[in-house]
Amino acid sequence: MNALLADLILVVHFLFVAFVVGGLAIVWIGAAAGWGWVRNFWFRIAHLSAIVFVAGEALVGVWCPLTVWEDALRGARGEKSFVARWIHRILFYDFPEWVFTVAYVAFALVVAATWWCVRPERRK
Repeated sequence: MNALLADLILVVHFLFVAFVVGGLAIVWIGAAAGWGWVRNFWFRIAHLSAIVFVAGEALVGVWCPLTVWEDALRGARGEKSFVARWIHRILFYDFPEWVFTVAYVAFALVVAATWWCVRPERRK
């Protein structure tokens, strides 16, 4: 049961990362294509908040709660299902922590700058 819950958390983690990374790409593609929904204020605030949260965690040296929870559920053996092994390979890399901190903060700055280039709009 713990392995199944750990796999579920890993999938949620993957979807969160896909939202953060893909969200920026979608905003730029959507702006170029004239998709009005990419200017939705609540979508954009959720997107900006997500990457600011990640960058903030990295700056203060806090591990992602999803990673901590998944690791705790997997235990010492850390066995993963087939799908979980592949998602892990996509999400996790063996670099020094400062590399991730710089990347997260830089990405957050790009997302914030996008607010001025592709302005969100509130419905009237």
